[in-house]
Amino acid sequence: MTTYDIALIGFGGVNRTLAELIAARGEALHSELGFGLRVVAITDLRLGSLVRPDGIDLSLALNLGGGDETFADHGGSADTNNESVIRTCTADIICEATFTNPDDGEPAVSHVRWALESGKSVCTTNKGPVALRGAELTSLAEQNGAHFEFEGAVMSGTPVIRLAKTMFAGLKLNAFEGILNGTSNYVLGRMEAGLGFEAAIKEAQELGYAEANPAADIEGHDVQLKVLILANELLDAGIELQDVQRKGISSVTLDDIRNAAQDGRRWKLVGSARRNADGTVTAGVAPIALPLDHGLAGVSGATNAVSFDTDLLGPVTVSGPGAGRVETAYALLSDIIAMHAAKTGAAAHV
Repeated sequence: MTTYDIALIGFGGVNRTLAELIAARGEALHSELGFGLRVVAITDLRLGSLVRPDGIDLSLALNLGGGDETFADHGGSADTNNESVIRTCTADIICEATFTNPDDGEPAVSHVRWALESGKSVCTTNKGPVALRGAELTSLAEQNGAHFEFEGAVMSGTPVIRLAKTMFAGLKLNAFEGILNGTSNYVLGRMEAGLGFEAAIKEAQELGYAEANPAADIEGHDVQLKVLILANELLDAGIELQDVQRKGISSVTLDDIRNAAQDGRRWKLVGSARRNADGTVTAGVAPIALPLDHGLAGVSGATNAVSFDTDLLGPVTVSGPGAGRVETAYALLSDIIAMHAAKTGAAAHV
């Protein structure tokens, strides 16, 4: 039976959780999915890098991280050596989950490019490479007989991209609108309960929903990237980041929240894109006071949802977790399942 050798680039929450999943459920996954997974390389900013063509002892790797040990103490290197590892390791698939600058997509863009140039397939949870270099990297994958998958870049483990591409066959997709950031959604929900803006952000930070600097979530940057990905992938928009208008929720006041409630409306940060009559696509992110009977008005907490406007079915809404280590690690697994399905012609169980 097929076994795919994989390299984990970045060994933080997501790839570490994927390693835990492989270690704990490897045999069951092998039986259920029809293929096995073997980790042959790991790189990490703190731990360095470890390459083992015959497979890394995952129990050893997973036990590192709490002290001063690095991979250098176990025959590896204290340096990440990302380019060398990606280009020369024996992995079939590179699982890319590093901390990345949303302005230029680096270092993830380079990680993906190095892998594809080497004929290795890539799955990534990073928005930057997909939003900013998606067409270029997809073309590079095709040129080198590799796959570039990125389901986790938009709604974590909820397969919104793959669902729309595979399950909406025969439908014309005209537009979409969605709640694509759990932090901003949580803050607006707490403000609706009477909490002030700053207090709601502080609570979100204490619960782990918001970063120390929450600007990417609160000011709509995160949603802007996700809208760009969905618009280009599902509407063939061919647009760039500056074409997605952006406004965050910092301008929404408690009075706005109260007035909307009195009018039977609820504030949400909505990311959307629509195909115009002339074929162009208009896309943006903005806080909107939605009527309570709107499909997105009832989406609460850290949940994400996207409502697709189709010609034959009307609105079709997909909701699910938009964040979380386990959920995002599953997104990587779902990408690998899709790659296997493409290779073998089997139906993808995602």
